[in-house]
Amino acid sequence: MNLKIMGSALIIAGTALGAGMLAIPMVLAQFGLLWGTLLMLIIWSGTTYAALLLLEASIKAGGGLSMNTIARKTLGKGGQVVTNGLLYALLVCLLMAYIIGAGDLVKKMAASAGLELTMLQTQVAFTLIAGVVVAAGTAVVDKLNRVLFGMMLVVLVMTLFSLVPSISMENLLTVTSDSKVDLIKTSSVLFTSFGFMVVIPSLVTYNEGASQKQLRNMVVIGSIIPLFCYLLWLYAAVGNLTSEQLVHFANVSELIAALGTKYSSIHTILSVFTGLALLTSFLGVAMSLYHQNEDAFKQNRVVTYVLTFIFPLIGALLAADQFLAVLGYAGIILVFLAIFVPMAMTVKVRQQDNDQIQLQAAQTAEGMLYQASGGNIALGLSFLFGCFLLMAQVI
Repeated sequence: MNLKIMGSALIIAGTALGAGMLAIPMVLAQFGLLWGTLLMLIIWSGTTYAALLLLEASIKAGGGLSMNTIARKTLGKGGQVVTNGLLYALLVCLLMAYIIGAGDLVKKMAASAGLELTMLQTQVAFTLIAGVVVAAGTAVVDKLNRVLFGMMLVVLVMTLFSLVPSISMENLLTVTSDSKVDLIKTSSVLFTSFGFMVVIPSLVTYNEGASQKQLRNMVVIGSIIPLFCYLLWLYAAVGNLTSEQLVHFANVSELIAALGTKYSSIHTILSVFTGLALLTSFLGVAMSLYHQNEDAFKQNRVVTYVLTFIFPLIGALLAADQFLAVLGYAGIILVFLAIFVPMAMTVKVRQQDNDQIQLQAAQTAEGMLYQASGGNIALGLSFLFGCFLLMAQVI
């Protein structure tokens, strides 16, 4: 696996690893680690397979394309309109949430340094500076993300080293709720935490010439990294705080404060982690929206920049203090975009003959078209997985 593919896997992992990671112990602690781990593995499996379906559709559509063009080539103009609508809504909601979160974090950091800034100033500064980085190209995002992700892993390891020695087995084994309905409701939080599929078309373009095995490994490794990070953090947090404490926290700040009371260095470390997680997630999502707009508006850089960054910034300014609400809307949209749309694309390209629809299908050295494994059984399970997530959103 070369550095470019590995860097792309880290972009996937960085896009998935957001500040929502800190909320995972708050929603899963009451059900015990066995059920929490099992549910997380189910969400990871379903999300990763759907990402591989999107990879298949992207490759068979010719590669080097945005979601916009892939949808048009596989689902026609009607499917293109629906996909674009869902994608824009999702990416804009996510960028709004990240701008709100990052603006608040920058404001607090500036205050600690003796510099008083308004939320407007911090949000505008963060968006414009990060926007320049994204507009510079995927290669720049890749290299910066490697550094940021490395820093984030170091911070996570420091946190775990602080928490692991004091883990209580009694806390780990305690179950305070056996409600499977409440457990299923947490699926939306976990699913949003694995929402990395939007970057796949951009990364297929970036890794033009890579083999199908490399691209598949890029997706799988990129999804496994956040899975292990989530599980390790879950065990460490639940082992140090009781489930009664965790379920009564109103927000992540209270969780950080509780751990900070117990360990003085944790508050600063987790604040740094939250900032890095927001930034890596912002870069991945913004890169996807930038390439989507670039494809739709024929690479007009001014229009592309305005639509990618200025519109979400205006939305963030209008929706101040609505970080979790905006993420909730994004979770509902993500079910359709991350599960049902890739499945429909894949069904279409598998049904149609490549010569008849003239797809510029990328091929491996053996001349075989890439296809996600599992056949129709796996597609059926993916459909049921999507239905399960929708049910979790509405019950």
